[in-house]
Amino acid sequence: MLPITADKIAEVIILARELDRAENEFDGFVGQLNDDEKVGLVAVFWVGRGSFEPEDIAEALATATAEATTPTTDYLKGSPHLADHLEAGMAALGVDPSAAEDDLY
Repeated sequence: MLPITADKIAEVIILARELDRAENEFDGFVGQLNDDEKVGLVAVFWVGRGSFEPEDIAEALATATAEATTPTTDYLKGSPHLADHLEAGMAALGVDPSAAEDDLY
């Protein structure tokens, strides 16, 4: 099980799509996540990017924990396809990202 809810990932996706306008909100939202949630967010991102397979989510979580040296906000904002990778990661893990996003709108 992921240490972050689908709703929180969906909120990050929405903010990432509006990053030019909502950078402060993105930074604030991701910054207030606890360490486990940040690790889960990065792991989902990595699955969506293809760095890990969905069945290797435990390894992705362990790697995200071990390699957490850069602030999560800075790391994630460095990806031009952040929202797409998070959506793909959620879908690969069997969570419908559009349903979670729709719940927030």
